Amino acid sequence: MDVAVGIVAQRGNERAQELAATLIEALEREDDREHEHGHESAPVSVVVDNATGDAVDAPARPVGEMTDRDFVVSIGGDGTLLFVAREVGSTPILGVNFGEVGFLNAVTPADAVDVVTDLVAELRTTGSLEGRELTRLEATSQDADWTLEPALNEIVVHGPRRGHGGGATVEVQVDGDCYAASHADGVLVATPTGSTAYNLSERGPIVHPSADGLVVTGMATADGMPSLVVDPETDLEITVSDTDTAYVISDGRNRRRLDPPTTVTLSVADEPIRLVGPQGNFIESLEKLD
Repeated sequence: MDVAVGIVAQRGNERAQELAATLIEALEREDDREHEHGHESAPVSVVVDNATGDAVDAPARPVGEMTDRDFVVSIGGDGTLLFVAREVGSTPILGVNFGEVGFLNAVTPADAVDVVTDLVAELRTTGSLEGRELTRLEATSQDADWTLEPALNEIVVHGPRRGHGGGATVEVQVDGDCYAASHADGVLVATPTGSTAYNLSERGPIVHPSADGLVVTGMATADGMPSLVVDPETDLEITVSDTDTAYVISDGRNRRRLDPPTTVTLSVADEPIRLVGPQGNFIESLEKLD
């Protein structure tokens, strides 16, 4: 079968761009080897992101146009993979780690060529790739006139700004019941993937990636609001009041201004992210956290 691969290297990272070029060369050599042995395998089609294409002189396209690829290789830190995930949705992703911790990027640069060529061979043999799905979250207005882009890590609802004098009254409803209401900087809801990110900095609990749940964590609350782990199918609503302005933010990037009093509904997105290739050791990765 034809195999289509996308490669996205961390912007401005020369080592990541060099690895992208190495992967292209390795896939070309693998095609030549197949033909030398008389195999009639179709060639691998490889494209890179536009910035990498300029650096390594390879066919390029915007990352958002890589949804037709069989899988996309993300070379960089977890931030690069989050960016790739936003752009390619449910297209399988392989993470190569050039970051510090690497919860999402399990493959080392030294192993990248072997892993990528193995995935191509698996596709040619079976027509599919095994992987694991990661839950994403969506925030929607109460009247459903907008939906924020899905988040892999967390969605945050907060007042006009963080810190002294910038909070709001925030109420969290769980399945129609009020769990907590307090003056606070805000509230975040994290996936297990995001439990080690912003959630952890707000002293929320770490959730093992195999667990099926969402974490609700208050941010600088005036009254007690212990973090709460809920089932992904739970109806979650966050109401913001007593402020002129508030915001809802997806993965620290996509933001929407709110006009309080208003209510935001949070739910699991229809399309999860799919990670393929070797999986990292979660416990060992925790040791790298500051």
